[in-house]
Amino acid sequence: MRYLSIVSCLMFLLVSPLVADCSAADKKALEAYDRAWGDSATKGDRAALEQIYASDYMGMTPGNTLNRADTIDGAVRDAEKTRGTPQPVVTHDYYIINCTPNSATITHRNVITSKEDGHSRTNYTRSVHVLENRNGRWQVVANAGNALSDAAQVMYLEHEWNDADMSGNSSWFDKNFASDMTNISSRTGKMTDKTEEMADFKSRKGVTTSAELSDLNARKEGDTVVVTGINRVKGKDGEGKAFDRRVAFTDVWIKRDSRWQVLATQGTDVK
Repeated sequence: MRYLSIVSCLMFLLVSPLVADCSAADKKALEAYDRAWGDSATKGDRAALEQIYASDYMGMTPGNTLNRADTIDGAVRDAEKTRGTPQPVVTHDYYIINCTPNSATITHRNVITSKEDGHSRTNYTRSVHVLENRNGRWQVVANAGNALSDAAQVMYLEHEWNDADMSGNSSWFDKNFASDMTNISSRTGKMTDKTEEMADFKSRKGVTTSAELSDLNARKEGDTVVVTGINRVKGKDGEGKAFDRRVAFTDVWIKRDSRWQVLATQGTDVK
């Protein structure tokens, strides 16, 4: 279930990707290129980075702009400084890739997990990369990034929710449902708590094969974020009968222990 600068429009891109001349194979190759770029930066591989960054590259971060030379020098210097010491674990997910034969835009979330005073801390950022195909190879011509706002973090968690539902990942729900959460079923109107929801999830015989979010809106008040939207869910019920449902939902998230958790959720079937 479930603000115009280059950076602030990325959430729109998350839920409404642009139509572009880009095959699935093209996207897969560009994602692999992006991940290899990240590995090269982490290692401080100057030779690889000199192949990746275009001569007219410009990197934009809040309050700063870097050219190609400064960016490469910075990556090499940072890698040398931190070599041999524990580093945060960085993962990239929720890729959105649009491309033509000569240009591409790559957007993704970055999850940075580190240990501080014995406690695990997770920070979230989002990146957008602009690439051009020059002389037969892709090069990065522009890059921008920003930290995710609380509302944006929760928007991504809504997508994680759907992914966990489809994969049967009960540990996601155990982690992200607050101990005192409540759910109101879109089908029966029954109110359930976390214990009941977890038991139902683990014992269900049906399967969700597709879950697509739309009309997402998030607003934050203090330590609470309220998300509304539509979730179109397809699959088969416990008897093997196919279903295709659209559910209008309201989810209430609360920040506890430095992370967002589901406090309440309610859905209504949309005919």
